[in-house]
Amino acid sequence: MSADTPVEVGDDVPTCLFCRAPLWDTVVDLGKSPLCETYLTPSQRNEMEPFYPLHAYVCRSCWLVQVEEYVAPEEIFSNEYPYFSSYSDSWLAHAKRYADDMVDRFKLDASSSVIELGSNDGYLLQYFVQQGVPVLGVEPAANVAEAAKARGVPTEVAFFGRATAQRLVDTGVQGDLVCGANVLAQVADINDFVAGIARLLSDDAVCTIEFPHVVRTVEGNQFDQFYHEHFSYFSLVAVERVFAAHGMVLFDVEELPTHGGSLRIYACLEGAHHAKAPTPAVDGLRQREQDLGVETISYYADFAERVKKAKRDLLRFLIDARDDGARVVGYGAPGKGNTLLNYCGIRTDLLDYTVDRNPVKQGRFLPGTHIPIHHPDRIAQTRPDYVLVMPWNLVDEIRHQLRYVREWGGQLIVAVPKLQILDNSEPVGGQA
Repeated sequence: MSADTPVEVGDDVPTCLFCRAPLWDTVVDLGKSPLCETYLTPSQRNEMEPFYPLHAYVCRSCWLVQVEEYVAPEEIFSNEYPYFSSYSDSWLAHAKRYADDMVDRFKLDASSSVIELGSNDGYLLQYFVQQGVPVLGVEPAANVAEAAKARGVPTEVAFFGRATAQRLVDTGVQGDLVCGANVLAQVADINDFVAGIARLLSDDAVCTIEFPHVVRTVEGNQFDQFYHEHFSYFSLVAVERVFAAHGMVLFDVEELPTHGGSLRIYACLEGAHHAKAPTPAVDGLRQREQDLGVETISYYADFAERVKKAKRDLLRFLIDARDDGARVVGYGAPGKGNTLLNYCGIRTDLLDYTVDRNPVKQGRFLPGTHIPIHHPDRIAQTRPDYVLVMPWNLVDEIRHQLRYVREWGGQLIVAVPKLQILDNSEPVGGQA
């Protein structure tokens, strides 16, 4: 079936973002939730707040896991988008390692061109600039793009797709390396986006794309990875189909620890130099996924029940802590945290406040729950008994930042993949 072939179904049945087949099978239904990156000003707390279904499906035809599009990306990634990648030290370290590896592997130099899609605040491209490699970022959020430009990273403010790719090519811009990290999931029109990548690649150019691996999401009970801003959740077999539909071949794949377990795929145009010498990693991971059964409905069958148990365990802990007179606060205001709190129905009666290093979020309130966001210094001032770490993928970095809570016997907790009170002295392996 062509990726653009429509299928006639009833109005009440959603269709696949990639292949347009009807979506019959639920992965998990997280109820209704607001957009996870809409942080409220004090005056907005009294205004009506839209909630949308947060229901993940898997497509029986192409096996792409996805949520429906309720709000256009233009409304989500607005001029005041609040996410800045550079506030995570471990993510910056990950970005620098990537730049070093790509320069070495593909012999990039001053004659090369690196284009990042969804380049955010220049967190990644700055490391290519430092090595004298010409770069261009493509970023839809104007406020975030301004931060990149201030860092010395040339940035085009635009949503990427066929039209943007063609406009760049018409002005003589193509990439020897086209890359993106955690952007593919945020694209509602996945065919337009991937077709744009193919257009932007020069003959023997390489594309790398990173995204959370849906296998790790399901097996790790990482249900808070689902939110409206992330439309798609990829296995290798699903992403291979998407790229193949637009004339590209995956010639390598890496499994990364970031975001609870991610993939970095390497793609090129069919017939390009790299396509002729694929690494064994692609065949190996594809076979492992097939052995696991990711192309069967049964693979996803018990995920929803495990999610419900995680909710009950967290609520039981918070209620018991409150009944015992303990104070619990949050660390971080990430999208995944807002999914967690809204799904569990947690408000300030159970979580006093949260903190975040991003000054754009400070002084605002979490969407849906209206929990206030403070500067991280608030924790030392109020000395809570427990700190719920919501960006659990950064738990080792955050544990280092919060090592002072041991002074008054405070403890850190995480709710995903399961409720856990952390030993403050030992790392647990969370990365970016």
